[in-house]
Amino acid sequence: MRRTSRLLLLASVAVVAIAIPITALAHGGRDRLRAEPWVFVGTASQCAPGPAGSRIVTSGWLSGMGLPDNGGDTALNGVPATRRDAHRGLLLNKNGLTSDCSSAGAEIKGVRGALIADPAAFVVGYDYRDGGHCGGGAPRFNVTVRTPSGDEWTYFVGCNTSVQTPAPQDAQWIRSRSTLATATPQLGDPPQPPAIPPNSRIVALDIVFDEGTDQGNVSDPNGVGLAVIDNIFVNGKYIRTGSGVEPDGWDRDHDDDD
Repeated sequence: MRRTSRLLLLASVAVVAIAIPITALAHGGRDRLRAEPWVFVGTASQCAPGPAGSRIVTSGWLSGMGLPDNGGDTALNGVPATRRDAHRGLLLNKNGLTSDCSSAGAEIKGVRGALIADPAAFVVGYDYRDGGHCGGGAPRFNVTVRTPSGDEWTYFVGCNTSVQTPAPQDAQWIRSRSTLATATPQLGDPPQPPAIPPNSRIVALDIVFDEGTDQGNVSDPNGVGLAVIDNIFVNGKYIRTGSGVEPDGWDRDHDDDD
């Protein structure tokens, strides 16, 4: 499924935190695991019957926002071992209502074709900065799988249903972990298995952020509409840093026309 089609699906159901399918990683781990930022702002025709989206979303790896990229303890900050560390973190932002036809996210590269032999043993997660948003639908993992029978289905794993503990690098960060056995079928798909079938393979994997400033919760009582995440974890492998900021050149890459 092309990214435009996936994003259109997300735009049509953003208010209920459902999701786009995604693309991702190489079979057998031949490609380096990485997270590439993206944003989606829908046009009037893409978002019908609702209005077009707004330019209120941001996704980017920013220096100084995250934990040490080398995996070290933040207690070492300011010493020669870490003073050159970029401390990149992935900012995900939606500065407006959840119902706005827009979203931010990151596409996980390097996982396409990965085998989910036992969904209960396949773990995903990240560390997120305390005070940021952690809702049922954002930030969430969207995973599209191909089942042994050849069907393709999309599931999602929300933040606030994950197992959460203090992050080892810094107590002001929270570590989130979920198995794919907890993944929920994407609303809007035809009837599909209630859980990811064993021995499915990953077609695509994204982190999606589409809950806005009207979605306050326990972690985010004021509705800040953003999260900073780091140490993205996919079945034993970490993404500790990255590059890229979206949107990059609105006037060049986007317009408000259909």
